[in-house]
Amino acid sequence: MSSRSIGLNERLGEYLFSVAVRDSDVLQRLRQETAKEKAARMQISPEQGAFMAVLVKAIGARRCVEVGVFTGYSSLVVAQALPADGRLIACDINEQWTSVARRYWQEAGVAHKIDLRLAPAIETLDGVLRQGGAGTFDFAFIDADKANYDAYYERVLKLLRPGGIVTIDNVLWGGSVADPTKSDPDVDAIRALNSKLRHDDRIDVSMLPVGDGLTVARKRE
Repeated sequence: MSSRSIGLNERLGEYLFSVAVRDSDVLQRLRQETAKEKAARMQISPEQGAFMAVLVKAIGARRCVEVGVFTGYSSLVVAQALPADGRLIACDINEQWTSVARRYWQEAGVAHKIDLRLAPAIETLDGVLRQGGAGTFDFAFIDADKANYDAYYERVLKLLRPGGIVTIDNVLWGGSVADPTKSDPDVDAIRALNSKLRHDDRIDVSMLPVGDGLTVARKRE
């Protein structure tokens, strides 16, 4: 919901960006183009992208899946972090936004690593599972419609190998999850998933105040 990590004021945000984000020209221009969209707040923060790229490299990921592409910033940072033979299945339903993503993936030289599937993500994930994908993925990122977060999580967890990592965006939802006066389908869905993951013995889990809140969960052996 913000291009800056929750709780950071402008000065601290600018400092963090200046010392912790190794910006490239293509990433900068993608952010600038996305900022013109009415839904620009859907893009992850640069520091979140940098963190995810480090995770991908740290676990030696080669097979990744993303639920929710928007204009392709998160896909781009993950694809750039993958080795030459790495692949990312990117799930979305919006042709207009993903057409922007395609341009920047091509320009960055990573389009061949990204398999964009324009269909409801549950259908795509179920299809990958039917094709024998269970336990074969290293890394996943979930950042789509909140009502289906639990459904995405359950399918992604099946796809991950033991030791694989799933990251889930917007788990703080602008702080609304901590406000007992706030209740709507999105807030309630995120709260429910946050509580579920707290007690899910299939994973090791940490929630970080990066971006709009990022949960990092490791599938146990």
